[in-house]
Amino acid sequence: MTTIKGPAIFLAQFIGDEAPFNSLDSICQWAAELGYKGIQLPTLDARFIDLEKAALDKSYALDLKAKVQSFGLEITELSTHLQGQLVAVNPSFDDLFDAFAPQHLHGNPQARQQWAIQQLKYAVQASHNLGLKALATFSGAFLWPFIYPWPQRPANLIETGFAELAKLWLPILDECDLYDVDLCYELHPGEDLHDGATFDLFLENVNYHKRANILYDPSHFVLQCLDYLQFIDIYHERIKMFHVKDAEFNRSGRQGVYGGFQSWQSRAGRFRSIGDGQVDFKAIFTKLTQYDYQGWAVLEWECAFKNAEDGAREGALHIKDYIIRVTDKAFDNFAAVETNDSLNRKLLGL
Repeated sequence: MTTIKGPAIFLAQFIGDEAPFNSLDSICQWAAELGYKGIQLPTLDARFIDLEKAALDKSYALDLKAKVQSFGLEITELSTHLQGQLVAVNPSFDDLFDAFAPQHLHGNPQARQQWAIQQLKYAVQASHNLGLKALATFSGAFLWPFIYPWPQRPANLIETGFAELAKLWLPILDECDLYDVDLCYELHPGEDLHDGATFDLFLENVNYHKRANILYDPSHFVLQCLDYLQFIDIYHERIKMFHVKDAEFNRSGRQGVYGGFQSWQSRAGRFRSIGDGQVDFKAIFTKLTQYDYQGWAVLEWECAFKNAEDGAREGALHIKDYIIRVTDKAFDNFAAVETNDSLNRKLLGL
């Protein structure tokens, strides 16, 4: 077994235009002072990382790594969630998702898609240059508008969608294999990969590619009423990243898992700051430790109520408490009996 690394923090929800959240130096200082040991780094903001340069210039990547380390931190992984979203976009979402791409690509879905694919490849190479073994992303979605089959879906629509999704991702997965990086899809509503069943469909279509792995986030499973502990039992060999994010589902006579078009505060299912929701993190950390999870525990803060800085401060303490420092001996060793083959045979009556 391995002691899970952490606590670490995903910076996406904290980056902004005011100090200490507007530069890499100041946000690293802030995270370190809260007790974090690592940062998960989004890759779309040039104030924090020049992704193309990190891919093509190893000296730049090493300087970036050294800068983060100077604050007593490690870069845990890079995040390409928004670029991954743009690898596969149903046309009904084109106008909305243009906001994730550079201005000159707006209104040009094909060019936007090629940009996103190149971004993923840069992120794979940058991860390699930084000495990282995993990369976070979303799958994108051709099929999300058809999630609830009314009117009934045409025959083979799902099969066609997953086949096309696989065609787009296979070259990226092969790039991951070339650079020894695992690609970890966050299974998330709004993506074609949002639960175990959809991940299975994807695996089948990418020929069970060894680089197709999972960013495990129990909050999204709480909101789908999925057993997030049994999920670990089933998929632990593919879980290479972990977001520590809390959520709650408050059963209601008025709305269900779809949320009734309500604001986050008014939904039956909503994200909460760590420790304020229903996720059994002690059980999760135990299972991941049992299955020898090798990676980091990374706080992702999203809450409909609590201040972000309070959530970050509390989150570092919670994760530190949840991490199980694995034992180097069995608890009942004191009662061990010295033995040998002769004694074993005698005890068995042989």
